[in-house]
This record gives sequence, C-alpha cells and structure tokens, in this order.
Amino acid sequence: MVYRRFSIGVAIRLILIILCLYLGLWLYYRQELWLAPAILGLVAFIQIGELIYYVNSVNHKLARFLDSIRYNDFSSSFTSDSQMGGSFREVNVAFNEVMDVFKKTRAEKEEQMLFLQVIIQHINTGIISFNSEGKIGVINNAAKHLLQIPQFRDISDLGKLSTQLLKEVMDMKPGQRISQKVNSNLHLIIQSTSLKMGGQSWTLLSLQNINAELQSNELEAWQNLTKVLRHEIMNSITPISSLVESLRTILDEDSYVQQEGFLIKRDGFQDIQEGLDTIANRSKGLVSFVNAYRDYTNIPLPEKELVNIQGLFEKVLNLMKEDLKANEVEVQSEIQPGTLEIHCDPDQIMMILINLIKNASESLTNQANRIIFLRAISQGDLGSIIQVEDHGPGIVPEALERIFVPFYTTKKTGSGIGLAISRQIMNLHRGSLQVISIPNERTVFTLNFR
Repeated sequence: MVYRRFSIGVAIRLILIILCLYLGLWLYYRQELWLAPAILGLVAFIQIGELIYYVNSVNHKLARFLDSIRYNDFSSSFTSDSQMGGSFREVNVAFNEVMDVFKKTRAEKEEQMLFLQVIIQHINTGIISFNSEGKIGVINNAAKHLLQIPQFRDISDLGKLSTQLLKEVMDMKPGQRISQKVNSNLHLIIQSTSLKMGGQSWTLLSLQNINAELQSNELEAWQNLTKVLRHEIMNSITPISSLVESLRTILDEDSYVQQEGFLIKRDGFQDIQEGLDTIANRSKGLVSFVNAYRDYTNIPLPEKELVNIQGLFEKVLNLMKEDLKANEVEVQSEIQPGTLEIHCDPDQIMMILINLIKNASESLTNQANRIIFLRAISQGDLGSIIQVEDHGPGIVPEALERIFVPFYTTKKTGSGIGLAISRQIMNLHRGSLQVISIPNERTVFTLNFR
C-alpha cells in the first residue's frame, strides 16, 4: 500500500510538471506571452525540487534509521515525520516497530549480560580473562580475594604475587590444568581456556584454592591415626591404672608386722610404694594424653546461628578479664560495621578466640607493648573475617608451617592441639583459619567466614 501511494504521488507530480512546461511553451510560442510562461516555469522548477525531496525522503528516513542502528541509538522516533502526507505513515509505523524490537532485544541482552556478571562475581571460583597483549578483561571478586593484588590490570601483575605462578600461567596451553602452591595459605588449581571475541584472542583462567581441602584431608588422616592410637593406648593403660590402684590398696590394708619381723622389708616396701605411685601418676598422664586425642577427634558439628559480634567479643573479654589483668595485657577491639553479625556456632568460635587471645597474651610476657588487637570486618559478598593480632616475638618460618599440625607445639607446657582444633572448627564452619607472622613485628591469626 505504501509503495502504491508513493508511485501515485510521483506520477501526479510528474504530470503536473509536464503540464506546466507544456502550457508555458504553448503560451510562449503560440500566444507570444513571456510573463505567464516564466511563472509556469518557476512553478515547474519548484515542483521538480519538491519531487526530488519527495523521492529522497524515504532514503533520508532509511539513512536515519540505519544510523540509529549503527550507533545503537534507538531513541529516534518517526511518528512525527509526516510532512510528506499520509502515504508515509505506514513507513513511519514500520520503522518505529523495528526500533522497538531493537530496543527490546538490546534491553534483554543487557539484562542477560548483567545477570552473567552477577553470577561471575558471585561464584566462589576465581575467574580471570586476558587478551594476547596481557590486558585484563574480566576479573571477579573471588579472584581478587584469592590473589590480593592491588591495581590488577595486566596479567604480568601476577608476578607481584609469584614469578613462578606467572611463568606457569603464561606457559599454559588451552584446556591445560595445573597445580601451583603459592604460599602456606594458597594452593591453586588453575585451568585455562582460549576463545576469540571481537577479533581478539582471549585466555580464560579459572582459579580455585584447594588449601582448605588439602588441610581437610590432612586433618582426616590425623584423625584416623589418633583414633587407632586412642584405641590401642586405652586398651593398655586402663587396666594398668586400675591394677596399680588395687595393688596400692592391698599394700596399705594387708601389710602388718609379725613377731618374726616385717613380711616385706621397709626399704623394699617404700620402694614398691614409690614405684607404684610413679606408675599410677604416669598412667594418669597417659590417660590425660589420650583424652586430648579424644577431644581432637570428637569435635561436634557446629550449631550455627546469627551471632552479634559485639556481644561475642564482650563475652570473650569478660571470661578472660582476670587473666588479661594479671598479665597486664590490653585488648583493643574494632568492629566494621558495628552491627556486624556472623552465622556461626558461638560457643565454638568463643573457644577459638579464647585460645588465640591466650596464646597472644603469653607471647607478650616479656614485651613492653602488651596490646592485642581484636578485629571483625565485613567483606561484603566475600564474607567476614575476625582477626587476633599481637606485636610479640612472632613465629619463626620453620614453625609457621607446622603450628596447625596436631600435638606440635613451640611451648614447653603446651599440648599442641589448641590450634589444630581451632582450624578443624573453622573447616566445619566451611571457613578457614590462617596465620601471618613477621618475627619481632606482628602475628595475625585470621578467621574467614564465607
């Protein structure tokens, strides 16, 4: 219909132009008039211009329509452009309908892109993409949290964390999977994929920290070992302890003096008594040691609830008030934000904090600056952390790798299970317990809650 109306419009305009020209020529040659033919010639000239504008109007509309598509500008409207008459109304309507389809399609794509970006930022797996020049395209929060590299804009910045890690990543082939231990708290599994987008080659890396899984496997191995040890030791120590107590009772109740003399010489009797006492004490010590194993292998599953950190800190510090006062240790607490809440088992987390604060307090015995910093910080989608920091002598690197191993201790009177139990509790919370120590500067234990 539009094209039919357009053809009729062109035909009418051509007929009018021809009539004007013909009438002007007739008047000039036949009637020898010059004013009327001049006027008719001017009218014909105007009609020719109007015809050209009429014919080109569709091209102008189409060019404007195509420019809108090319520059992604779908705000243009053709409804008011009806100067050429009603014959172009359908063209205007068609253009507007197409523009609306493009608007809707772009809106849907933007929603999908936003949805994908939210998913990428939300997943726990680190995602990094970079092009052939090394420029970073996409990096999600999980990757930022894992790598902790400020101003990470180029893949070469990975060398700030580990030059070996950068070399391994740059040598990776598409589809390859590697394992790289960066430090004591970061053991990465990295997988590489290549793709082409926008005429450029991109490399997509996925990163996962398997340190917690390795620690969990290590803890499970230790638990299996301690269960066997507990079974065997208990089977031996319990009857020995019971027998020693019975013998001690017999000696006390049945020993007497006869006229012929002692049934047992006094020195021998005293030696037996001392020996039996020693065996009994040692047996009790072994039973206590086995109980420590039992505490380590029988940690109950956490009963999680939403816990206000301000109240949790107050309870911990109230319980430790006398010990801290006796050791002349000050605890400075900080919570960001002040209303921070964490989903956890409050009793188990209190036990961890008491243990960490107690260790920090003991390390400050010979220090002039006896201050412990207790912090809780929200990290948004990355979860929350609780830190216990002191500026004592610190932990030497050799011991730093082993302090979470069950029954390993750097203290003369320590049992060596406090930190091991603390880490296991955090693993049960699906979190982690990490430590950073610079000897004679600072030591920071961090509880990560996700």
